[in-house]
Amino acid sequence: MGTTITIKNLSKHFGKTAAVDNVSLTIEDGTFLTLLGPSGCGKTTLLRCVAGLEEPDGGEIYIGSKLIFSYDKGVSLPPGKRDLGLVFQNYALWPHMKVDKNITFALEIQKMDKAEMQKRVKDSLAEVKMEGYEDRYPREMSGGQQQRIALARMLAYRPKVFLLDEPLSNLDARLRMDMRSELKRLHHISGATTIYVTHDQVEALTMSTNIEVMKEGVLQQLDTPDRVYHFPANLFVADFIGNPKVNMLDGVIEKKGFINLGKFQVEANTYNTTGKVVVATRPEDITISASPEKGAVEFSAYSVLPAGADTTIIGQLGDISLTIRVSGISHIKMDEKIWLKFDANTLNLYDKASGNLITS
Repeated sequence: MGTTITIKNLSKHFGKTAAVDNVSLTIEDGTFLTLLGPSGCGKTTLLRCVAGLEEPDGGEIYIGSKLIFSYDKGVSLPPGKRDLGLVFQNYALWPHMKVDKNITFALEIQKMDKAEMQKRVKDSLAEVKMEGYEDRYPREMSGGQQQRIALARMLAYRPKVFLLDEPLSNLDARLRMDMRSELKRLHHISGATTIYVTHDQVEALTMSTNIEVMKEGVLQQLDTPDRVYHFPANLFVADFIGNPKVNMLDGVIEKKGFINLGKFQVEANTYNTTGKVVVATRPEDITISASPEKGAVEFSAYSVLPAGADTTIIGQLGDISLTIRVSGISHIKMDEKIWLKFDANTLNLYDKASGNLITS
C-alpha cells in the first residue's frame, strides 16, 4: 500500500509571512518522509496543506494521479475526500467513546458493514499491540497507549497516505524511543507513503527513508538521512543536524589540498576552490590522543563530559574551541594536553559567501 505525492510550487502565506514558500517535491510510493526543522519553519503548515486543513495560496498537490489541490484551477478537495490518515500530537480521541467506537467512528460514517468494522478494529489493535483494549475509555490509558489507539484508528481506515504531526512530542523519553521502533515497524508492514513532522532530529534520522529540512518556509535539503547528516547542503543544515553540534571553522584555501585555519592548517579535498571557506567536521570524526602524533595538532582539554556510552571532550586552542566525541569512557582529564587529527575524507567545505556545500 502506498501512493506517490507530488507537490508543485506550493505556497502558503499568513499575512506577509511565507509559511511555505514555493515548495516543490515528489514523495515516492512507500517513502517515509520526515519534514524537519525548527519551530516556525513551515513543516506543520506544509503537512496541513496536504491534509486539506489549510488552503494554500499557490501551487498544486497530487496524490497519485489525482489532483487534490490547484490554486489556478480552483480545485480543493475536502480532507475526507483525499484518502489520508492523520495522527496528531494531542491524540484527538473522543473522550466519551470507548476504544472500539473511537476506531469505528469514521467507518460508520462510510456505512461500512458491521462485521468488517469489527474485523478492522481487531486487526488494527493487533498491529499496535493493544489487543483487549476495545472497552476502555481514553482516560483509562496512558499517553503512550492513547497514541497507539490513535494509530490504530488511522490503520483501520486504510488510507493511501499517512500524515503524522509530531505524534510523539507529548510522550516521555523512554516512550518516545519505544514508539519510534513501533512506527518504523508499522511503516515497514503497511508500505504506506508517510509524511511525518518533527523538530526532533533523532526521530528523523532513525525512522525516515528521506528527510526534508526546512527553514522559514523554504526547502533547504531533501535527501536520505545518511546524506543529510554526512553531507549537509548548506551551513544551516550542518548546524541544525547533529548532537553534539558540528564543528565549524573559518579558513582560507591558499594552495590546493590545504586549508589555513589560522593557528594550524589541515589537508582536505579543496576541489578547484580558492579563498575563504568554512570547514565543518563532526565531533566523532576527529581523532584524539593523549600523546603527540604525526599530523596532530596540540590542544588543551577544556572540559570532559562522560555520558556512559560515550564521552564528549571540548578542546581549546586560543580562541578555537572544538567538540570531540569518543566511544566509552575517556581517561583524559581536564586541562591536560591533547592532540587532534582531522580526516580529510570527512571534512566538508562550504563557500563563505553563500554558505553552500562545495562539491566541485
